[in-house]
Amino acid sequence: MKKENKKQLAPQSLRLRPMAGGYVIGVDGGGTKTIAALGNLKGKILRLAKTGPSNLRNVGIKEAAQNIALAIKKVLPKKGKILSAFIALAAVEEEYKFKKDKIKKEILKEKGISKILKGKIEIGSDQIIAFRAGTDEKEGVVLISGTGCVAHGWRGKKEAKVGGWGWLDDEGSGFWAGLKGFQAIFKELDGRSPKTKITKLIFKEWKLKRKEDLLKKAYSKDSILRTSLISRIIDKASKTGDKIAISIMEKAGKELALAAISVIKKLNFQNQKFSLVLVGKMFKSKILLNTAKKEIKKFASKVKFLKPKAEPVIGAIKLAIENLK
Repeated sequence: MKKENKKQLAPQSLRLRPMAGGYVIGVDGGGTKTIAALGNLKGKILRLAKTGPSNLRNVGIKEAAQNIALAIKKVLPKKGKILSAFIALAAVEEEYKFKKDKIKKEILKEKGISKILKGKIEIGSDQIIAFRAGTDEKEGVVLISGTGCVAHGWRGKKEAKVGGWGWLDDEGSGFWAGLKGFQAIFKELDGRSPKTKITKLIFKEWKLKRKEDLLKKAYSKDSILRTSLISRIIDKASKTGDKIAISIMEKAGKELALAAISVIKKLNFQNQKFSLVLVGKMFKSKILLNTAKKEIKKFASKVKFLKPKAEPVIGAIKLAIENLK
């Protein structure tokens, strides 16, 4: 991911020619990072910037707004007008649905943002931009698995959502897998279960010497982020044939499939041709990806799986443009 970001993130010194029609801004606010993009009216991304997390449920409105505003400031052109901005946030359509105006006000407090974006911001779900990042279709299903996970679908005037309850639930997410990884490590250290390669890898990558060092890392301030990042180590261990790691990734795939199937049922897609967009770092695991696809295919044989080639923030750019029409 770091290599991709180096290619995609344009230097801040880049001089952009002012577009005749102006620019749009898209923001993807997630549990581990916030990505802002500057786009032209043809949907081309001209500049990208990354800041800290903006999941409202995890960091609250104030910190989320600060990270969003900072990311936006990094992509603003020196010349040219911003016509529209679509800001997509995790959890915003759940418990923060009626606090969108408060979030906007908090974002606009940042110097250099208010005059440029006042009256031009729309706030929506990270789920809709993830779907639109993979397809231009208006109907279908998106299955997201990053720090958290959720399945969401649209058909005509109906829509259905499953999961997205946060780190206390979200089976199949990076946090959920990381938690299972932590449990496997502690069980091994206690002698309550067989050895797993996950333990050796995490001690090596985190440069730990004692189990007490692991506890300090596990219960640090950024424990949600740190726990979700363990999913990458679990996937690495699964590639060596580690049975516990393989089991965790297979279980994650099955849990994600259950969420997707529930949405498919609610929208009656099971006998129809439809697109299912897969978004999130967890799908980099071949074991998880293949397990999820296999389980979903059993229920909906005509499904077409899509993986966006671009960052989900491209979906926010598309929606910002649509808001102008």
